[in-house]
Amino acid sequence: MGGVIAVAHRGDPYRVRENTLPSFTSAAEAGAEAVEFDVRLTSDEVPVVVHDATLERLWGHPTPVAGVSAARVRELTGGGVPTLRAALAHCAELGVRAVLDLPERSATHARLVAETVRAAGHGSRVWYCGDPGALRAVRRVDQDVEIALTWKRTGPPRPSLLAEVRPRWLNYRLGLVDRETVARAADAGYQVAAWTVDSRRAMRRLRDLGVTMIMSNRIGTLRAVLDEERRDG
Repeated sequence: MGGVIAVAHRGDPYRVRENTLPSFTSAAEAGAEAVEFDVRLTSDEVPVVVHDATLERLWGHPTPVAGVSAARVRELTGGGVPTLRAALAHCAELGVRAVLDLPERSATHARLVAETVRAAGHGSRVWYCGDPGALRAVRRVDQDVEIALTWKRTGPPRPSLLAEVRPRWLNYRLGLVDRETVARAADAGYQVAAWTVDSRRAMRRLRDLGVTMIMSNRIGTLRAVLDEERRDG
């Protein structure tokens, strides 16, 4: 995979409800090369695809995801919240990679997710991002997996953290990415990813800076911006 990798942030959320299989399909049809989605655990430790800690914002239920079983999540959402296994299989069918975001600082959570990925045989098609503590646990489970170390601070990650996680990308919030950030990462042997990038101006700026993975809620727009460079080249 060369150039900038176009990652659909939670699918195609401005067109189809986020973190659902139809949203992933819409993103792939719009030109995504990978789909980023969030993974949480139910009370019976089944990894499911949902961003928030509760089902209220998207599904109208204030129920904590961690407080109910996977069967109850399925019931409350009419099957709209997929399990991790279902999401991975769907992405494989679509021909796109999965970028798993682990939002919780829980080694147990991360370990169960990583073990589910490996058991399902999708390890080579998955990248991870999320809480640094969770990514440490992922690395302990899988020495070969590729990681985008999510970073939200102005200072660079600690060398000890980098040595433990061994990321391929440093995954920065959009406002932290500038020429110096990209150059510093390159000098240290890392690529740069950025999130969440929704304007054409920001997409072009990051593309021209040498960012190699861009996550966007507007995947169709991002695909069009990246295709501009291909046409011009």
